[in-house]
Amino acid sequence: MKMAWSPESAMEAYIDTVKSCGNFQEPTGAELISAMAAGWNAQLIVETWCHGGATATSTGLSVATLHTGGRHVCVVPDEKTSLEYTKGIEQSGHRAEVIVGQPETAMAAIEGVDFMVVDCCLKDFMKVLKAAKLSNRGAVLICKNANTATARDFRWRSVLGWKFPIVRTVLLPVGKGLNIAYIGAVCENN
Repeated sequence: MKMAWSPESAMEAYIDTVKSCGNFQEPTGAELISAMAAGWNAQLIVETWCHGGATATSTGLSVATLHTGGRHVCVVPDEKTSLEYTKGIEQSGHRAEVIVGQPETAMAAIEGVDFMVVDCCLKDFMKVLKAAKLSNRGAVLICKNANTATARDFRWRSVLGWKFPIVRTVLLPVGKGLNIAYIGAVCENN
């Protein structure tokens, strides 16, 4: 089985995210990310979040799970960041499951990820992507803040190797840059 696109779910999530994020001043791409997660019917959405970051993307991912019935998990490095994140997302009327720990270690414990958003401001964001246990039905991986100095030389193949079929990648000038990869389904031989 592979991921299938639903334009109706994408549109509904986009509109609901616009409504939920009405208080945010600057466009961050939260609406696009939410529409993508809902449109691909993501069942396990995982994101990393850094201290002091905006919660618009998190709100959008939470909205997407309302349309897909999936899980939204946020990985944060420490309790202080967890409290800040929880307070921010609850102010928008949404919530997410929060895992506290080093992101690359936490990712190794989460299996079947089919939608993932990693902040390139995170020091070891490439290690987080490498540690992800992706779903066999395919995945969408997004690096936000992709216009930062550390992310400029980033290449998906250097992170994923040849283990996963990279169907398409795109770098969009949305917010501070979104680097998106669509990973195809993987057939396992038994």
